[in-house]
Amino acid sequence: MLQDYTASSEKETRAGFGDGIYELAKQNPDVVALTADLAGSLKLNNFIKDFPERFVQCGIAEANMIGVAAGLATAGKIPYTTTFANFSTSRVYDQIRQSVAYSHKNVKICASHAGLTLGEDGATHQILEDIGMMRMLPGMTVIVPCDYNQTKAATIAISKIESPVYLRFGRVKWANFTKEDGSDFVIGKAQVLNEGTDVTIIACGHLVWTALEAARTLEAKGLSVEVINMHTIKPLDEEAVIKSLTKTGCVVTAEEHQINGGLGDAIANVASRNCPVPHEYVAVNDTFGESGKPVQLLEKYGLGQTNIIAAVEKVIARKQK
Repeated sequence: MLQDYTASSEKETRAGFGDGIYELAKQNPDVVALTADLAGSLKLNNFIKDFPERFVQCGIAEANMIGVAAGLATAGKIPYTTTFANFSTSRVYDQIRQSVAYSHKNVKICASHAGLTLGEDGATHQILEDIGMMRMLPGMTVIVPCDYNQTKAATIAISKIESPVYLRFGRVKWANFTKEDGSDFVIGKAQVLNEGTDVTIIACGHLVWTALEAARTLEAKGLSVEVINMHTIKPLDEEAVIKSLTKTGCVVTAEEHQINGGLGDAIANVASRNCPVPHEYVAVNDTFGESGKPVQLLEKYGLGQTNIIAAVEKVIARKQK
């Protein structure tokens, strides 16, 4: 329930990745970390210090990094590639498609600094199309954890599946509210944070906490709000989506991504085939970002708590017509 989720602290999700891969490396000698000149930004310092023989600095050559990772996977290693989300996807999409996805290589593409909350680095670095790009690739698992704890858990969990993975996380310090031991994270299993009957809010990444905050406000107004953390975009937990939408009769999706191709479209696909209901999107509306403070950018581009509340009120009104 809503009262069960409070922010114990604010931490960067990228720090969850760094701590997760370090802990994982202690357990699994096959784990290898690669980076494209961004070891510090991806919090790999502890990994490099204790496991230097399992670290590859590829320099500013992201396409080559993907090729090296594919080769390591062929040799039985579990390579984790690391750079900013923009450089992890759009810059190297051909290499990912041909060398990783097509041949189903066990490469973990770990992407930091995603979305508007990258902040001051601006539009050239604030990729908002990557979820759509990666979920379209056959066989690619796509995971967008919501906080530090969940990113750490996801980093460890993806080593246990024989699949190419896209793991997306961020730069900004954000509310940390899921279980510290990561026991509430299961790949491909939606996390129902609050049960409700009037409306469903399905969110991923940073906007899960925003959705929880919006739900608190809405429930204070008398609405019963179901909140789902859809951390795994692919494979999507279709059963959870159908169950929730059948119960509430309407849905709002919230994501730090373009309105096209991301979580919202994944949910719409399931709903249209199984349980069509009114649906409102909280997402970036077909535009690039800009330089600015993370929270201010979320507000400007329509991804704030007030935007989720407005979308909920609109979708309920549509349901009642």
